[in-house]
Amino acid sequence: MPHNDPVIALTSEVVSWRHHVHANPELGFKEHETARFVADKLRSFGFDEIHEGVGDTGVVGVLKSGTSPRAIGLRAELDALPVVEKTGLAYASKKEGVMHACGHDGHLAMLLGAAKLLSATRAFDGTVYFIFQPAEENEGGSRRMIADGLFQRFPVEAMYAVHNWPGLRLGAIAARVGPQMAAVDNFELTFEGLGAHAAMPHLGDDPILAAGAFAQAVQRIVSRSVDPQSALVVSLTQIHGGNVGNIVPGKVWLQGTCRFFEPKFSDHCAQLIGEIAHGIAAAHSLKARLDYRKGYPPVINTADATARAVAAAATVVGRENVITEFSPSLGCEDFAFMVREAGGCYVWIGAGEVGPGEGLHGDHYVFNDGIVPTVMRYYVNLVAQTLPGRTSAASK
Repeated sequence: MPHNDPVIALTSEVVSWRHHVHANPELGFKEHETARFVADKLRSFGFDEIHEGVGDTGVVGVLKSGTSPRAIGLRAELDALPVVEKTGLAYASKKEGVMHACGHDGHLAMLLGAAKLLSATRAFDGTVYFIFQPAEENEGGSRRMIADGLFQRFPVEAMYAVHNWPGLRLGAIAARVGPQMAAVDNFELTFEGLGAHAAMPHLGDDPILAAGAFAQAVQRIVSRSVDPQSALVVSLTQIHGGNVGNIVPGKVWLQGTCRFFEPKFSDHCAQLIGEIAHGIAAAHSLKARLDYRKGYPPVINTADATARAVAAAATVVGRENVITEFSPSLGCEDFAFMVREAGGCYVWIGAGEVGPGEGLHGDHYVFNDGIVPTVMRYYVNLVAQTLPGRTSAASK
């Protein structure tokens, strides 16, 4: 690389921003300091407009150049996870039980880096909206931004986002037309009856038995009610009941999740989970209460936007390192709401191999700072190619 490469010159500063955000994580819709940090940086870059409080704690920066009416959006996340960090890093979380264990600190820092580069050159013709959304993790922050008029206030022809992807080789970028991430629904189920002494179980009901029967029976949804070539996962993630060793409890609470790509599976799972739960409850003389909540839709990359993303990625890592044929993930991502409204493309940036507990959401997860220059170049080139204007030195 030439010694005056603006991306390389900026990389250490971007890494320092990430480390600062990592050390000061905030949970969804509580990202007040993080949002202020982002807004202050955008102001220092000389942005045309900065809008705070979009969708509660979201920030939108507006950068304009030339006369074209065209506009695109670039998105990063602000929130951290309720995870106790065990990395031992010098810049580890200062807040017990809160950790940037998914890389949102890196995503926002890299987008800020691209914002600084593009604001310095204005090497495009049109408008770029830099969207920093709150509460990606389970709270639907993008949905709230949309409800707050995001695309009426900042209309775009497409949205773009990246996610670091541990397990994908370093130097690779992956994007496919169609589904890249799954839809997710969540449910909570309570079995309730009469408790009893463990020595006299005939005097009560046993919701623990019902919970065990449900845990087994619910898997027939995947194994016996859908085409085995379809992608569907039903997982129980929590079962809680009782607090004394010699008492059969009167209530057991379960939580679970359903992941799929085909939207029809949402109603299918809701119906069958309800039928199984109430059938098992009746068989055990219990009451069942089911709360089934429809969550994020699948991330469906649109063809035009994906073609632009692939072309920009190829200029950074070479076409041979851009992967377009692969199996989508059954993980979920609330960027789905944005791409559903405006079209767009979500790409994975290869972060290399990791060990146990070092993957996304793990308490030993460490963001790979080696991808920082790659992502900044990707964003700069994407903007330059989508909204062509003057040539930027950063894209070379």
